[in-house]
This record gives sequence, C-alpha cells and structure tokens, in this order.
Amino acid sequence: MRLFNNLKCGIPFIILTVCGVYSDIELRDKCDKNVPNLFCEGAIKSNGEVTAQKPPHIIFILADDLGFNDVGFRGSSEIPTPNIDALAFSGVILNRYYVNPICTPSRSALMTGKYPIHTGMQHTVLYGAEPRGLPLTEKLMPQYFNELGYSSHIAGKWHLGHYKHEYTPLYRGFSSHVGFWTGHHDYFDHTAVESGQWGLDVRDGMNVGYNLHGKYTTDLVTEESLRVISTHNSTKPLFLYVAHAAVHSGNPYDPLRAPDADVSKMQHIQHFGRRKYAAMVSKLDESVGRIVQQLQKQNMLNDSIIVFSTDNGGPAEGFNLNHASNWPLRGVKNTLWEGGVRGAGLLWSPRLKKKRRLAEQTMHIVDWLPTLLSAIKGDEALLNISSLPLDGISIWVALSNDDVSPRKAILHNIDDIWGSSALTRSDWKVIAGTHYNGAWDGWYGPAGDRNARSYNYKAVRSSLAGRSLATIDMLPTIADISRMRIEANIDCSARMPYLKEGTVCKPLEKPCLFNVKDDPCEKYNLAHKYPSILKALLEELHVINATAVPPSNKPLDPNGFPSKWQYTWTNFGDFEEGNEVVGCI
Repeated sequence: MRLFNNLKCGIPFIILTVCGVYSDIELRDKCDKNVPNLFCEGAIKSNGEVTAQKPPHIIFILADDLGFNDVGFRGSSEIPTPNIDALAFSGVILNRYYVNPICTPSRSALMTGKYPIHTGMQHTVLYGAEPRGLPLTEKLMPQYFNELGYSSHIAGKWHLGHYKHEYTPLYRGFSSHVGFWTGHHDYFDHTAVESGQWGLDVRDGMNVGYNLHGKYTTDLVTEESLRVISTHNSTKPLFLYVAHAAVHSGNPYDPLRAPDADVSKMQHIQHFGRRKYAAMVSKLDESVGRIVQQLQKQNMLNDSIIVFSTDNGGPAEGFNLNHASNWPLRGVKNTLWEGGVRGAGLLWSPRLKKKRRLAEQTMHIVDWLPTLLSAIKGDEALLNISSLPLDGISIWVALSNDDVSPRKAILHNIDDIWGSSALTRSDWKVIAGTHYNGAWDGWYGPAGDRNARSYNYKAVRSSLAGRSLATIDMLPTIADISRMRIEANIDCSARMPYLKEGTVCKPLEKPCLFNVKDDPCEKYNLAHKYPSILKALLEELHVINATAVPPSNKPLDPNGFPSKWQYTWTNFGDFEEGNEVVGCI
C-alpha cells in the first residue's frame, strides 16, 4: 500500500506572490545561469521575446477559527466580507481544501510542509508553559523563501513555541514580528488566560510590546502588515505572513471583543454573541482590504500571490466561548468531521491562468509550501521539491490551469492519545473515533441569511480590495459574483439513491465511511455497504501511522507561569527563575 506522500511576532493572515511558471526550458536554463538567487526574471512572449518579470510577492493571510459559513463567497449573506469576496471572485475559491482541526497542528503543517504526525505536533495545541516548540530540526517556509532572495516577515499569532528564543519567529526565518506567541489573547489588553495562569502576551520582535496596550489586535496586525509593505523595496520579493488573532475567542471574562461601532453595524443578527463574532469577522475583512490597497499603492499587487485561509474549522454554538458557523457541514473545530477540517480558503494572483472559478482540486494546508515554491520556481522546482522530505505536494499547475490535482489522499490526523483518526482518499472518507465523547458530532449553525437578494454585490466591487483590483483590470463582474456564489453553495438536500442505504454513524463504537463528494454533510454512513473500501482505508491509516513520531507534548513547567516573570508569557527556558529577566521583558 502506497504512503502519502531574525525577529518579530506576527498575526495569522496570508497573502502570497509568485514567479510565473517557466514556459520554455531554454529560458529556464538561461535564467539559472545568469540570474542570482535562482530567479528567472524573464517570460516568453508568443513571439519568443524575453520580457522582464519579477518574482512574485507572497502574502499569506491566515484567519483563526473562521467558520466555513462565515464568508460571503461560500453563499452566506449574513456577515459582510466584501474585500475577502473580491479576491475570491476574481481568483479561485478552493472548494476541496482541507486544514488540520486545531491551531498548532495546522500552523506546523503550513510552515513545514509535513503532516503533524511527522513533527510530533499531532496532539492538541502548544501551551504557553510547555517546554517545547516546533522542532528546531525542521526547516520552515520563510527559510525556504529566504534562500530564494525573499525578505520574510510575520504579523500576528505564532503558536509554534517560545520556550526558548530559538523557537520564536525571528530565529525561524522571519526578519520582523509584531504579535503574540501563545494561542490567544485579549484583543485590547493583550493578556492571555491559560491553564489558570494570567499574563501579558504581545511582542515587538523579542521585546514586550508595553506600548501596544489598548490597540485592537486586528488593527495592530493590519498596521504592522501595512508598515512592512510600505517600507519594502519592491524590487526584492516579499513574503508576508499575516496571522490574525481574529476570530479566535479571547479570555473567558470577555471572549468576543470588537469595537462598539463595528458591533452596532450588525443589528440584523439577533444573537448577541453571534453579532459580536460578526463584528470581529468584519474587522478581519477590513484588514484584507487595507492590505490589498497598500499592495496596489506600492505597485506590488500585479506581482503578487495572495492566499487567504482559515487555520481550522469554526467553533460553533458556544464551543470555546465562540459563535462561528460551519453550516451545513458536520462538526466543529477540533473534530475530524468536515466542519472541523474543511477550510474556507482562496487563492488570488494575476499569474493564475484560469481564474474566476470554483476550484475542485483537492488540496491540504500541508501543500502550500511546495505549491508556492513551484509558483516561484516553475518546472525546475518540481524536480527539487520531489527530493525534499515533505508530505506536501505542489498543486500550483493544477490550480493555475484547472488540471486534475495530483493530491489523491488527505490525512486529516491521527491522534493515538485521543484515539481518533480520519483519512480521505478520492471521494471516500473514513473516521475512526471522535473527541469530547461525541458531544460535538452534530450539525451546527446558524445557517444565516443565504438569500441571493440579500447579498450586496455592489459592495464587493466598491470595497477597498475591489477598487484596487479595478486598477489592474481584475475586478469581478456582478455576473461572475452571482455565478460563483451559486457554485460555492453546498446543498445537502440533494439525495443520491445509494445514500438511502446509509446508517447512523457512531464513531466511538466502530469506524464510519462517507462519500464526501455526494454527501459532504456526512449524514450517510456507508461502512456496511462498502466493507472493502472501509478495510482499505483503515489499512492505509495503519500503514501511515507506522511512520508517525511520538507526540511531543510535555507537562506544564511552573517556571513558565507568568507570575514568575512579571506577569508576562516569556521565553522562560532561556533564564533562571528570578526577579529580573534579561532582554525579553
């Protein structure tokens, strides 16, 4: 059976820019010989003339805990996201795009191009007082890009380790970081309550950002992103990782924070928790618009690749004190149902050959590293990527040309501590075990307003992103928007005749089997009807699990508690316990 194949804090959001795929082997050879940093600065016109072309700027915008049903491009009219939608409708909407079910595993997969089972990051999240981080033996995305002449920066959330300074962003390939190190914090006072501990978590590089108190985190991340773009020498390629805190809940005493003026704009949403959540999404959307606008002002937009993705499924109906929606998908964040692992995502770039479409290419967050390397380096990169120890596969050519995806199977995760695993191969998905004793295995809304007449098509075109796209002739038409919203809307009311033979899934009792193409809402368990498919997928999970490394989780170290360090989450492994801390606070 075949196996699957320095320093500032940042916030999860992602925008990417790519160097076009070489159209001619001779040109590629010419570039390799004459151009430093392995970049091809030319492109072939139809008449064979070589014209100047810059390597792409890469902007990767990662939202935190965003629900599948919380963006307009997936068919919802409830929360206005005109800037994000403008990118989606002028680029490609990723329809079969998967992420990991929770924060740290997803971010580790993004940064390394490896499944979490191969880095020890597969079990739950990394806690602030844990003496561990993403292994230092792993080469991360910015390090790959830096070797190709990029300048790499992060704004926002890290959540891959800060036990010692060498685990933090400035020592993992990023030149600057403004943001935070742990998994969440309050959006105004920037303190994080975790494991019964309370402390400040906001950074400007390695320094505690005391001067950032009161600055709304989404705005903080945005303004740092704008600073990086506006001061960047656009003759050099930029990698900007925008890792937003939004829309993760904050501290228990006030988990959903947004400026009052933005909450007041959501009066059409009756549930107050959902209303505040919607305001947080709206601020996230505003951030995307301002970043796109700044790229256009710097004449960088036409040379960019922008990726927008969530890190995992949304926490719905009070899960994690939040109010996301994955409707009509099953499950929530930190489950292996589609609602936990099927992500809202898009890819935008003028370099895509076939745009303004719903992309059916299967893709996993682990694929972004090789995909972007391929976008930068073209055909040559495919040869080099194949020799790298990655689980990710380059999907760039398939996405750009609307070809069949080389990704045939996706490992959603294997967690032997919780006794859960899930794998999709082709259209078939197996789920064995579940979390929370099945308490979050249902379907959660709200569905919200999905009436096409309620959607503000003009707002997409007049948004900051829309107006910026108009300057490079990429503004989507209302016809494009209408068509793509209909195509992206998942309808689980349709019934394929064979699905009627499905049974109730009880994953704590026995594995379940779903055809997620015909049954994306995972209503019809077909394990009894197709036992040979179930057996093959379970065997594949077993073979893959034999390649796993043990989870790296460690008990909390009391020396990491903020009370030991002037009530600040810090790189406690670098210092002995005492009243004074060198450098980091």
